[in-house]
Amino acid sequence: MEPRSGSGWLPDPVTVAAANLTAAITERGLGNYDEFYAWSVSDRAAFWEDAMGRVGVVFDGDRGPVLDDGSGPGSAVWLPEARLNIAASCFNGDLAKTAVVFAADGEIRRVSRQQLRQRVLSVAGGLVRAGVAAGDRVAIAMPMTVDAVAAYLGIVWVGGVVVSIADSFVAEEIAERLRIAGASIVVTQDVVRRGGKLLPMYDKVKAAGATRAIVIDTGAGAKLRPKDLDWESFLDPRGAQEPVSAPADGFTNILFSSGTTGEPKAIPWTQTTPIKAAVDGHYHQDIHPTDVVAWPTNLGWMMGPWLIYASLMNGAALALHDDVPTGVGFGRFVRDAGVTVLGVVPSLVAAWRATACMEGIDWSGIRLFSSTGESSNQSDMAYLMDLGGNKPIIEYCGGTELGGGYISGTVVHEALPSTFTTPTLGMGIRILDEVGNDAAEGELFLVPPSIGMSTTLLNGDHNEVYFAGTPSPDGLVLRRHGDHMEQLDNGYYRALGRVDDAMNLGGIKVSSAQIERVVSAAPGVAEAAAIAVSPDGGGPSLLVVYAVSDGSAPSDTASLRTAMQIEIRSHLNPLFKIHEIVVPRTASAKVMRRSLRDSHRNGGRQ
Repeated sequence: MEPRSGSGWLPDPVTVAAANLTAAITERGLGNYDEFYAWSVSDRAAFWEDAMGRVGVVFDGDRGPVLDDGSGPGSAVWLPEARLNIAASCFNGDLAKTAVVFAADGEIRRVSRQQLRQRVLSVAGGLVRAGVAAGDRVAIAMPMTVDAVAAYLGIVWVGGVVVSIADSFVAEEIAERLRIAGASIVVTQDVVRRGGKLLPMYDKVKAAGATRAIVIDTGAGAKLRPKDLDWESFLDPRGAQEPVSAPADGFTNILFSSGTTGEPKAIPWTQTTPIKAAVDGHYHQDIHPTDVVAWPTNLGWMMGPWLIYASLMNGAALALHDDVPTGVGFGRFVRDAGVTVLGVVPSLVAAWRATACMEGIDWSGIRLFSSTGESSNQSDMAYLMDLGGNKPIIEYCGGTELGGGYISGTVVHEALPSTFTTPTLGMGIRILDEVGNDAAEGELFLVPPSIGMSTTLLNGDHNEVYFAGTPSPDGLVLRRHGDHMEQLDNGYYRALGRVDDAMNLGGIKVSSAQIERVVSAAPGVAEAAAIAVSPDGGGPSLLVVYAVSDGSAPSDTASLRTAMQIEIRSHLNPLFKIHEIVVPRTASAKVMRRSLRDSHRNGGRQ
């Protein structure tokens, strides 16, 4: 099936009338989206106050003021007097409704909000019994399952801090994240079942030096260390009834993103960060209580926690498929689970298109798609729209340090493949050229404040990373984000990749320094520089490594590529694939990565 040339989606009257945006615009007495957006950035406290009511944020007592901006937008304090436990907001509503849809033993199963809440309470009780107190950091290293969701919310329920670790990372990367975050205990499972294979998970956690683990038994028969607990024995059926209340700026989650020095940035989410996720889901993905939301992801990436909060706080169900999403099994799950909002990363769509595996599956129940994680290809996105019978794609771009997006689309705008419609509500942006002037193409900066924006890093200088040396047009305080963006003649936007040394590979953000640290250990490599390049026609980034041989091993590109790929698989993440190896005539100085990207884009080889 080939996509229709130039295909797009036009909002129909029924969709527009039912949109969450339409209800909000009407209730504010405003005429259109542009007026609503302008209000959201001109009176941010009022916008977020209204938005919190729409997604049902539950406070412990008087909420107090929404925003203290006395020290300037770069250091705004949201909800300075409020106390809450954000996990409680996931169960505000009809507890009889479905919370999670998943597949087990070939059947679609459903967990109600009441059943999920009880599971969360059992986890919370087990944590208390295991000695976990408010502020303690508990890691989760496992796939996105019902138990993972319950563990996540249970940790937050007792005032703990989730340390998010993707199950695809190797033991030494898990160890690094445990060390940086100071996690005292890890929730994991014995193995991960992927495409008919059993991949070790508990063994990786042990090899990472985890002090203590709580292990879910999936039937692989893992033998536990004496200090570890099996999941069913750990759960406390009596539960911990009341959520632990904390200030709004209290940590709830530590996630990791790329760091320029080779060590991943440790980014804390506070009680307010999930509000950003839920509000983006409410307005930009147009999530309703009747929806079933699926997004192949993991708690190690921001879209895992995002999926929990954006679904449950909006009264919707989340659909979890515990296997690879690249084959027909995932397509049938989407159909049988009644998914209405389906999120993707562009490389996943490219795989579907290459194999045609989703063609012939009835996806007519899908209302809309959303895409994030990496730049998309227009032809691939048009193909995806057609798989659902010409349904819109909400392009969505943001970051872990934002709790959501800074630019997106809506169902009240025309959806054109691979383009963004609008900055997200409550978020200002500026595109500047190299000398700091407004431009149609250049580096994108954020205009704070917004709920969700990070205010600290565990292992870095937050001000240095995001604010130091940024331009100040019109006296504005701007926040650095690192994306290269273009505003098109029609007012829409297109992502052009990164301006810094970060890259998105298959929806996973990683730095050039992290890749280089690993591949430089390959036999025969004297020096390496890693860059991400866009394929012809745009789309997901491809990893290209410039390598200089040390003369001790074969230096042909095939041998170097094999040796480097082994290092990546063994010491970083097997999901990162090298697209091309280039052996330059001279040493590849890593400080020249941008020059290498420009040269490679123009067909040159240094």
